[in-house]
Amino acid sequence: MKWCREGTAWILLCQQLLEVDVIDCKGTPLDSLHPGGDMYIVILEGLKWLASLNLLAALVLTHFGGIMEKRNTVCFSMITDRQTPTIRVRVIEGRQLSGNNIKPVAKVHVCGQTHRTRIKRGNNPYFDEVYDSYSLRADSLMGEFKVRHAVMRKWLLLSDPEDTNSGAKGYLKVSMFVLGAGDEPPVERDNENDDVESNLLLPAGIALRWVTFLLKIYRAEDIPQMDDAFAQTVKEIFGGDGDKKNLVDPFVEVCFAGKKVCTNIIEKNANPEWNQVVNLQIKVWDRLTKNDVVGTTYLSLSKIASSGGEPCTPAGAQVGFLPTFGPCYLNLYGSPREYTGFPDPYDELNSGKEEGVAYRGRVLVELSTILDSKSVNKKIEAISSDDVLVVEKYQRRRKFSLSAVFHSATMLQDIGEAVQFEVSIGNYGNKFDTTCKPLASTTQYSRVVFDGNYYYYLPWVNRKPVVTITSFWEDISHRLDPVNLILTMAERLVSDSDFYFILIFILLKVLVSLFSKPFPLLEAKSNVTVLDTQIQKLRLKSLKHILDAATRMRTAATDVKVTLAEIEDWLDKLMQLTEEPQNSIPDVIIWMIRGEQRLAYARIPAHQVLYSTTSSEASGKYCGKTQTIFLKYPQDKNKGAKIPVQLRVNIWLGLTAVEKKFNSFAEGTFSVFAEMYENQALMFGKWGTSGLVGRHKFSDVTGKIKLKREFFLPPKGWEWEGEWMVDPERSLLTEADAGHSEFTDEVYQNESRYPGGEWKAAEEPYTDVNGEKAAPPGEITCPPGWIWEDDAWIYDINRAVDEKGWEYGITIPPDNKPKSWVAAEKMYHIHRRRRLVRKRKKDPSQVMASYEDKEGWEYASLIGWKFHWKPRSSDTFRRRRWRRKMAPSDTHGAAAIFKLEGALVSTKESATRVFGANTPIVSCSFDSVYSYHLRCYIYQARNLIALDKDSFSDPYAHVSFLHQSKTTEIIHATLNPMWDQTLIFNEIEIYGDPQTVVQNPPNVVIELFDNDQVGKDEFLGRSVCSPMVKLNPGVDITPKLLWYPVMNGGKACGSILLAAELILRDKPYLIIGKTLFSPSSYYFSIIFSTLVSLSNAYTGFYLQILAWGLRNMKNYQMASVTSPSLVVECGGEMVESVVIKNLKKTPNFPYSVLFMKVLLPKEEIYAPSLVIKVIDHRQFGRKPVVGQCTIESLEDFRCDPYSTREDIAPQLKVSLLSAVPRRDVVIEMEDTKPLLAAQEEEIVDWWSKFYASIGDHEKCGQYIQKGYDTLKVYDCELEEVPEFKGLTDFSDTFKLYRGKSEDNDDPSVVGEFKGSFRIYPLSDDPAVPAPPRQFRELPDSGPQECIVRIYIIRALALQPQDNNGLCDPYIKITLSKKVIEDRDHYVPNTLNPDFGRMYELSCFLPQEKDLKISVYDYDMLTRDEKVGETIIDLENRFLSRFGAHCGIPQQYCISGVNTWRDQLKPTHMLQNIARFKALFQFFLFISEINKKLHQHLGPGEERLALHILRTQGLVPEHVETRTLYSTFQPNISQGKLQMWVDVFPKSLGPPGPPFNINPRKAKKYIMRVIIWNTKDVILDEKSITGEEMSDIYVKGWMPGNEENKQKTDVHYRSLDGEGNFNWRFVFPFEYFPAEQLCMVSKKEHFWSLDKTEFRIPPKVIIQIWDNDKFSLDDYLGFVELDLHKTVIPAKVPEKCNIDMIPEHKANNPLKAPKTVSLFEQKSMKGWWPCYTEKDGSRVLAGKVEMTLEVLNEKEADERPAGKGRDEPNMNPKLDLPNRPETSFLWFTNPCKTMKFIVWRRFKWIFIGIIILLIVFLFLAILLYSLPNYISMKIVNPI
Repeated sequence: MKWCREGTAWILLCQQLLEVDVIDCKGTPLDSLHPGGDMYIVILEGLKWLASLNLLAALVLTHFGGIMEKRNTVCFSMITDRQTPTIRVRVIEGRQLSGNNIKPVAKVHVCGQTHRTRIKRGNNPYFDEVYDSYSLRADSLMGEFKVRHAVMRKWLLLSDPEDTNSGAKGYLKVSMFVLGAGDEPPVERDNENDDVESNLLLPAGIALRWVTFLLKIYRAEDIPQMDDAFAQTVKEIFGGDGDKKNLVDPFVEVCFAGKKVCTNIIEKNANPEWNQVVNLQIKVWDRLTKNDVVGTTYLSLSKIASSGGEPCTPAGAQVGFLPTFGPCYLNLYGSPREYTGFPDPYDELNSGKEEGVAYRGRVLVELSTILDSKSVNKKIEAISSDDVLVVEKYQRRRKFSLSAVFHSATMLQDIGEAVQFEVSIGNYGNKFDTTCKPLASTTQYSRVVFDGNYYYYLPWVNRKPVVTITSFWEDISHRLDPVNLILTMAERLVSDSDFYFILIFILLKVLVSLFSKPFPLLEAKSNVTVLDTQIQKLRLKSLKHILDAATRMRTAATDVKVTLAEIEDWLDKLMQLTEEPQNSIPDVIIWMIRGEQRLAYARIPAHQVLYSTTSSEASGKYCGKTQTIFLKYPQDKNKGAKIPVQLRVNIWLGLTAVEKKFNSFAEGTFSVFAEMYENQALMFGKWGTSGLVGRHKFSDVTGKIKLKREFFLPPKGWEWEGEWMVDPERSLLTEADAGHSEFTDEVYQNESRYPGGEWKAAEEPYTDVNGEKAAPPGEITCPPGWIWEDDAWIYDINRAVDEKGWEYGITIPPDNKPKSWVAAEKMYHIHRRRRLVRKRKKDPSQVMASYEDKEGWEYASLIGWKFHWKPRSSDTFRRRRWRRKMAPSDTHGAAAIFKLEGALVSTKESATRVFGANTPIVSCSFDSVYSYHLRCYIYQARNLIALDKDSFSDPYAHVSFLHQSKTTEIIHATLNPMWDQTLIFNEIEIYGDPQTVVQNPPNVVIELFDNDQVGKDEFLGRSVCSPMVKLNPGVDITPKLLWYPVMNGGKACGSILLAAELILRDKPYLIIGKTLFSPSSYYFSIIFSTLVSLSNAYTGFYLQILAWGLRNMKNYQMASVTSPSLVVECGGEMVESVVIKNLKKTPNFPYSVLFMKVLLPKEEIYAPSLVIKVIDHRQFGRKPVVGQCTIESLEDFRCDPYSTREDIAPQLKVSLLSAVPRRDVVIEMEDTKPLLAAQEEEIVDWWSKFYASIGDHEKCGQYIQKGYDTLKVYDCELEEVPEFKGLTDFSDTFKLYRGKSEDNDDPSVVGEFKGSFRIYPLSDDPAVPAPPRQFRELPDSGPQECIVRIYIIRALALQPQDNNGLCDPYIKITLSKKVIEDRDHYVPNTLNPDFGRMYELSCFLPQEKDLKISVYDYDMLTRDEKVGETIIDLENRFLSRFGAHCGIPQQYCISGVNTWRDQLKPTHMLQNIARFKALFQFFLFISEINKKLHQHLGPGEERLALHILRTQGLVPEHVETRTLYSTFQPNISQGKLQMWVDVFPKSLGPPGPPFNINPRKAKKYIMRVIIWNTKDVILDEKSITGEEMSDIYVKGWMPGNEENKQKTDVHYRSLDGEGNFNWRFVFPFEYFPAEQLCMVSKKEHFWSLDKTEFRIPPKVIIQIWDNDKFSLDDYLGFVELDLHKTVIPAKVPEKCNIDMIPEHKANNPLKAPKTVSLFEQKSMKGWWPCYTEKDGSRVLAGKVEMTLEVLNEKEADERPAGKGRDEPNMNPKLDLPNRPETSFLWFTNPCKTMKFIVWRRFKWIFIGIIILLIVFLFLAILLYSLPNYISMKIVNPI
């Protein structure tokens, strides 16, 4: 990962850092982020997603000061930095994982390390696990990975890498970052935003940007037929034109991110043009059947886009580029092109699941990326005509010429019909494809010849078949030349790897000169794309960086290992630069065809054989060079166990314009012929043409196409040379005995009858095994050069036949012969036959005569049968071959063969029938041959797989070299055979220049087999070796024996040590008229030079064997192993131990030490393996092998017997450590007694010691301050601690195997061997005394009774077993037949239980050595499930010299939690060590003045002795962490178990008291909170009169006890924010004083059976609320107080402000407030602020006056108090609050409502209304009485 300058680039994750797989633990992969390649962009390339057209995708883009590169590259400025960075990955949770009832587990790959999470259940698992990796190279620049750029809590999109079109498989949330030495990890904050789409994996500080992928699809070509020809056949019947080649209806389907877009369907067109803008998957649209996939290819975004960036990139340089591609053709590969009406057996290849075996067409596409584009509604758009015209220049074709010369075809095993080879590039050269002109793309049919040993080969001799192809492709030399040039650089790095240590600086000089060569440029190229330009810039930049680094290394490099590592990084970088996505030239495909059926294939990338005009380095690696190719079967289920054929072929591919350059590569003389066959049949005793049925007088080789001489016309540029002549084809006329030195002729005698009748001669009395007519035995004569080995024909009775050799059968129509045969005769049998055989062998005294007919006729009994030379009486058909030579009209040299194009015959036959039948025959003839001599020395093999039931194999090797093979001897019953054989190939004919052979010699192929008495020999593996070529036999250079891997099915199945040298024997000679001379005595004298040189490297060694005993031997053949003995084999020597009389009672050998003198090579590489066999001595003399083990390397057991001196024998602890102490040891020291109080309050326990040891100071209390010692906590098993060497210092444990390896699985383990070995050399001088022997002092091998104490501390990260994702674990102890099932003490609902249990058992060692500790999940109704188990070997701990039986503490204490528990005191143990180390007296002074001492320490002399003991490398007091494994998932961790084991022999007396490790129990505490008053509370409401007010009440609770929430009464109508309560909250809780945590126990669900325990910090939460009667209450504010860090309150409300409560933000300028522990203060009273969040900031919501008090259970009983103001209302007594009269509830107090609300607010309104009413009444009365008064005045004025 590298950071560079500003720019826009893709960035997500570097593969060198992380790969994440999510798999289902049932065995099915769910999804993966593993790309299998480069993974610098995970969500795109890592998931193998493919680009889509007009699909808007939220892609990750960044624009900041750096981007990540694909791989790490070394910066020399960092070489001196030796810090080891840590990669930390946290897998948090998964979401929407696919599948039903799944058990997902996440697998994380970090720098070659693999970590697995716990197994979860369900589709949305929660993992929350953290893994660290420390394997980053300290001298590698991984980039500036700042904390702000860390990936924190981001979602990864998952998909199935095997099915890229299946869409998203779910999401995984992870955090990951890189930490250097001393760095603090970033703080993770829970992200409230769980939206997956908006929280995908992105670098910090960037945003998503929309982009559009525009994929323009122009056209496709060469699509094969996919539909049935029925409709076309009907059309032809009615006179229409049929065109079968266009029986395909193609359309393009584009897949990206699970979405699909399809182009239009163009019917009946094999070369469609879409010209539309839309994993490219070509499919066929069919109206009657489903769509068929034509081919699939992928646009890998990592290859068409770049993150760019190199270290120290200069300013202004461009970094990275967006995805771009083309316009360029994408090639499609899949199943063979031939269409049949039957289902395609290779149909899966068309979907891209495996390597395609044939070219299926190609598609012209162009991809571009548009940033910040808007959503596009149309997924399909038409391409403008202007764009179509622009792309025309990218389709310009150039003519290419290809030539392939087949030098040899060997190692064939499928014999039968004749074989030919086809070479094609694209659809050019495909003999079954009629879309191209007929080409000479196939070799002639040839029949295989036995090589005299095991394999078959094709007898091409000096006339090698040649195929030539002309094709038309785009000229992309500007793309492939740089690829070949970089490959040349990489090959130089690999080829010189053997000389790195010697010629390192010479190599660097060569590299500097190589990288300084000019690079091919793109100028003057018309078809250059944007991607070409960007890739060239990237390559030039990378090569310049490597060149600069190599230049600096020449002067600065000092460390060879570091330099080699840098060169390896360069090689990786170069291989990445060779990726060329725009390679439009298809691969060259070679097919082996037998009987018109394709059998095997090989794909050769075109650039490997392409000729370049730029330079020789830019040409392909194998251009014009002979290479070895192993063909393979399509979809080979045996994974390469059988090789179809090994080819040696020379291929040249180049532009036709420069085809004359081929002349410089050509060897031999090229000849071109036209051929036809003359056919005749035997009719009435005469040969003629009248009896030909279905044949023509002159035809092709198949006899089906009629030919005439006048039909033949030479191709353009060619002319005839000579007339037609008879030229027999020898390669087709090989007899069945060719290559054999012995042969058995056979013929079957047949008889028939009616049911129950007499047997009579059948209609065909003599046939072959297939029922075809054969000559009678009397007419079969012994061929010349052979002699009969048997006197007469005899019938074969070594088969399933009766005593006379007959076998019987019945014919079922329509068959004319029986399908099966039986040995017993029945009445209904109507046919019988018997096999007559007669053996013959070669007569060396006779010269082989030629059967060749002078007229060149070839004979056969029937048409279509195999031909032979000599006529027989049964022959009815014959033919002969006529050939006519052609010559080029101009002088072109060897390149003239490229002028052959098209058919030679002008005929009216369809092209389908004519193609390949009359193309010219090209061959390459060699006038001279070179004779070589091959010596292959096979020394030994090791670690072969066992294929026999007796745990062994009977290996032998077939060694093949060209057309010869030899077989080694069979080594019985071994997996480490030592052949020590030299296989000599005397006469090997190789055609061609010897210098060419030196550059690329043929391979020596070694195939190993297991010999079986019954059945076919089984394949063990294959290895390939390149021989050393010596053109001068006199040069005394001996090849070095090297180990070569033995491969079987792509897996290493052992290795073989061999060497081979190929020696040129003599000068070339003419083939005609001269034979090879016999090898001289000189050659035989040097044959064994390798043997002599190797024997001189042998020396005598003394092998001393400690055969201690056998353990856990399983039954063999249903019987127990009772009397075993041990056999040790090494270097051809063997030694056997004495027999154990009763294995069950005494599993140790009576005499433990064995001796053996062996001759071993001085060099470890040649050392043989050491084989251990266990033989059981049974009744009747049976001695079966019941177990075996192979030790590969002896290096670990080599020692110097003179320099090593035996330390104290730990095995003597039983007999020696109990000896009387010696009195001659003087110890002087300053004894200072601790000055501590006698009565110290003990507040620590063993758990305090444990937490102090793991660094958890919050839980350990004052343990460290009191001066107590700690223990060592190992994060692995004690056996895995490096300094203790696996506790195998006394004896190792070797697993014994038995059985057959099936499906590449190891044989089962059937027992263990306890023992060890010592190997040291012997002097060649017999006068020198023998060196001192090892294993001189051994303990008594008898059983020892011991006390075993098992301390189980806790378990970590257990795998869940219940549906709630948890389990209820408990411990089960098994020791032999003793079982302790602690089911009653299960811990419910947890994955990290604290057990704190100690178990004590007694046992006898070594019979009961295996201690099994299992963790089970408790289930009430069903059977308990095993979570996992771990096994401890108690014997190793008891015998180890490291004192693993009981750890040594740091201090010697006689009381307290650290009381001494061993049986012996430190002084006694020290005296025994001193006695055996000859340290009889020593003086030592240790000062303890500055150390804090405590009252539990023991005497000073014991403490001093303990201090000395701790310097002797003994195991300290410890806790080990053991991994739990399950038998159902043996490779996946099921959790960890922290524990330790003490083993005390009873013979030394009783041990000390055990530790009390019972889990801590929580103490009961009471939290009392008195709410006195509130002030300045937010007035949240308005009354009906408009007044601001609040109905205040206070709520409180302790987190974890939410069900015990309490609240005060309501202070109604607070008009100024003041509230009066005098209310007491009482919160009982359980508390751990040492851990300062509260324990909460509650059921997670109402149906849960058990309560789940949680430990949380003690806190109290106080909230202020506004009461509403007719709606939800309104929340006003809160304050949260930590009881351990309680903020000191203000004494008066005026000083109470929001700053008292700290705000947890970065760079907070406010000082931290003073806090105090309420557990220490006991009680405090004052004002605390309450606040709320508003607009992202805190706002004061009020102040509350409280009294906080914490009491333990005893204090609470002494000072009782009730809740609220209930009784007992005391401590203190709470009076009713003094609230104002305005505090009331309005609808329950109407009078107060009128007084304090209505009257106070509206009194003036009321008075005004009354006055108005009085006035209104007065006026009303006035108006009422006024008319009457006026009328009265008028009427009665008086």
